[in-house]
Amino acid sequence: MSLELSAPPQPAPACADDGVWLECIECGEQFAPFEEIHYTCADCDGLLEVRYGDPPAFEDFEGSGVWRYNAALPFKKGVTLPEGSTPLHNVPRLREEIGVDSLRIKHEGMNPTGAFKDRGMTVGVAVAKELGVDRLACASTGNTSAALAAYGARGDMETLVLLPSGKVAAGKIAQASLHGARILEVDGNFDSCLDIVQDLASLGEVYLLNSLNPFRLEGQKTIGFEILEEHYEDYGEYPDRIILPVGNAGNTAALYKAFRELVAGGALAEREVPKLTGVQAEGAAPMVEAVENGRDETRRWENVETKATAIRIGNPVNAPKALPGIYNTGGTAVAVSDDEITDAQRDLATAGIGVEPASAASVAGLRKLRASGEVGADESVVCLTTGHLLKDPDAAFEAGGDPEPVANDTDAVLERINADQRGALGGIAQKVSAAAGSAGVSALVGGGIGLAYLAYRQLRSDSE
Repeated sequence: MSLELSAPPQPAPACADDGVWLECIECGEQFAPFEEIHYTCADCDGLLEVRYGDPPAFEDFEGSGVWRYNAALPFKKGVTLPEGSTPLHNVPRLREEIGVDSLRIKHEGMNPTGAFKDRGMTVGVAVAKELGVDRLACASTGNTSAALAAYGARGDMETLVLLPSGKVAAGKIAQASLHGARILEVDGNFDSCLDIVQDLASLGEVYLLNSLNPFRLEGQKTIGFEILEEHYEDYGEYPDRIILPVGNAGNTAALYKAFRELVAGGALAEREVPKLTGVQAEGAAPMVEAVENGRDETRRWENVETKATAIRIGNPVNAPKALPGIYNTGGTAVAVSDDEITDAQRDLATAGIGVEPASAASVAGLRKLRASGEVGADESVVCLTTGHLLKDPDAAFEAGGDPEPVANDTDAVLERINADQRGALGGIAQKVSAAAGSAGVSALVGGGIGLAYLAYRQLRSDSE
């Protein structure tokens, strides 16, 4: 199977293990999946994909969570917490405001460690155990480290995490630490950390579980399966477009692979494949730069900066897999500002959906693309949100309202909570004041319960 959407299924080669093998997307070289460790092609250093001799169909899926889709995975079950089966939220107010036919939010923050990375780790750690390795490692902007540590602990394996110093949200570091990972803070950015982890992996010191590892993406592609199934169940059709945040571009590549496999197996028509649309922060947007210039590869950004720490990446390793996914589905990519991300984070919060900043990039991107006309009013859209609100509590605190100091007194609390109401309703305060010298009926009726109570307290005070 090439990276073309229309590529037919391939027969399993001699190196396949139970119909599963690895294949280079550049030169086509094929490798046995579990005899030795491969992250990239031994011949040309190109990216590898996991391939299957028997493409999946929807009727092959049963059960729940990631392992519902084991017909499209290398094993029947893995190291699980469990993960997957995340909600596809309806957001009618946001849909109406943005102006699309339908809008759903696929909230991956509801996975066990609070991010989509759990889907990749349940498969990746299972492969690690099959290979017999004893030390797992990753470079991380935070979410990968939390998932690696949790699933490594579940699998009773040693874990090592390299983080860019001062660039990872405290909530994510706390997760990795509590789950027992050894954490090294590197004086560099994420891409520098990944360079080092790759070096360690090449020396045989660790088993790398960043998304450069092709098995990681196998778990993440189940997001695509779930979106299609859930959306079809609700609407009787698949979404027109899926919008997702882009850091290392693993999810874009993974979803595209899921759709290619379904097309190859005849379960999904090419015209039914959603347009994959990536969103990056303006300060870390090499994928957007590539798409805007029609390029098939990205230029490494050495200096990246955004409050959306999970997508603060300047060299997306999965770009060679992800860019064809965008181009071949008719999608696009867009960059959004940190302010636009924060606004979208607040908008999601008003719908009861708490996400970290990087997650909100998808909604910010949708708003921007709808305003430009790139997304039409008649489109059905799914926005992927990748991490939970509490992944980055500092950012959440900054985006929310400040606590208001108040005296330790019921009257003071009532005065404070009704201050805005009095201002908005205009004249209510006068009603309360008038009620102090009368029966107060008009205040009780027109001023609301809280203001009526204030009037009542004043009447009692005057009578005493």
